[in-house]
Amino acid sequence: MADTSPVSQRRAGPEKDLGHDLEEEELLLEAARSILREKGVSGMTVRDVLAQANLGTRAFYRHFASKDELVLAMFTGAAAQEAERLKRKMASATDPVAAVIAWIDGRLDLAFDRRIATKLQALSTEAQLRRRESPAELQLAFDMMLAPLVEQLRMGHARGLFTEVNPELDARSIHDVVWGVVEARWSGFPQRKRETRDRVVRFCLLAIGTSVDLSASQDVRHGSSDRAVR
Repeated sequence: MADTSPVSQRRAGPEKDLGHDLEEEELLLEAARSILREKGVSGMTVRDVLAQANLGTRAFYRHFASKDELVLAMFTGAAAQEAERLKRKMASATDPVAAVIAWIDGRLDLAFDRRIATKLQALSTEAQLRRRESPAELQLAFDMMLAPLVEQLRMGHARGLFTEVNPELDARSIHDVVWGVVEARWSGFPQRKRETRDRVVRFCLLAIGTSVDLSASQDVRHGSSDRAVR
């Protein structure tokens, strides 16, 4: 199926060099990511991005129709990377229950792992603010992060481990519970890491019709390091 996205349409044409276009687009995205870390989205301008990337105005509009479209592209790329990170955390899980816990732990990293929070906080916050403006486009990005969780919820349901689950709807509900913790932490609300993590895991597992002995399972069943839950 042909790619009919706005970006592909802007690139279309016999005189376009796809390799050059991809390199040019990545320069713009990398420049935008750098400025975002320093100034946030509100302080980022197209002029700043072009200066940082050492490119002209035409180069920008070959790839993005506006600053908003650039921000959306940045978030989509970050969501794809986040999905891969979550899959890696889930890879050593021994069963769907352990995989769901690993996914929750992975997303809670945004609250309790400063390195990951610093990388994603500004862009994630901006994406949440823009959900009303571009719900369909942003949902596609969120769906990438939810996909590994949905898959494990389906597997757990098929194996009789999750008795009260609707995989697609409950994946979003689990995310919303976790995101509430992340936003509270980013707002400065004091939380004890292990206590918060265990409460969230217990709540989410009970909601989908299962439970686990956290005192016996932490750091073992979900295959994550003690650093992730302490």
